[in-house]
Amino acid sequence: MNEELINAATALSKTLLSHGLTVTTAESCTSGWVGSSLAAVTDSRRFYSSGFITYSDRAKQRLLGVSSETLRRYTAVSEQVVREMAEGAKQRAGDDIGIAVSGYAGPDGGEDGTPPGTVWFAWHLPGDEVHTACRQFEGSSEAVVHQATLFCLEELRQMLG
Repeated sequence: MNEELINAATALSKTLLSHGLTVTTAESCTSGWVGSSLAAVTDSRRFYSSGFITYSDRAKQRLLGVSSETLRRYTAVSEQVVREMAEGAKQRAGDDIGIAVSGYAGPDGGEDGTPPGTVWFAWHLPGDEVHTACRQFEGSSEAVVHQATLFCLEELRQMLG
């Protein structure tokens, strides 16, 4: 695990613990990197309960309850889908926060012309507050996954203060 990711996860863990919050992850293109970063922190079981790796549309539907209509209409790499992923993960895990990530790490983009490196994020916070973001990252598939994971962790920490 990269030191930069561990540092970001450690900083986030302190914020989560200080607020008494728990988190679950729903990941597609990052394939568990966000969850692995959180799990690598000492005492992670106090704030990180579970992670869903839902690479396929079928897994997003079956494990997270993402609507087939949403997937058909907007594609898996969309604001609408990450919102449903984050909500589904939060509900199924029973945690305070659900995080979702879906994108095209590369080398290819979407069939709809979405370029590689496009990643959508959603953070479903306590009180049903949802934040979303879309970012375009550059580099190899691994570089995109690394940047997306770092962004995801740092954004949540900033949201929580």
